Amino acid sequence: MSMIDIFAWIVLIVLVLSTVFVIVFLAMLPGMIAKRRNHPWAEAVTVGGWVTLFFGFVLWPIVLIWAYVDVPASAARERRP
Repeated sequence: MSMIDIFAWIVLIVLVLSTVFVIVFLAMLPGMIAKRRNHPWAEAVTVGGWVTLFFGFVLWPIVLIWAYVDVPASAARERRP
């Protein structure tokens, strides 16, 4: 094997590892955001982020938006003195 072949294998390995890292990071991102913001359904958002990994990130933007959206306070909680 020549030096160019070795360099090509190294580049290929680095690209594959960085692709895997980015995909795993994107699957974890909505859950991390939800936990940091103390979202009431943080675990569900985390599961949603990982489930979208298996569906090709089709619903990932919806899960990411869900991580930022909190549940509005109910009218009963707002009326308490």
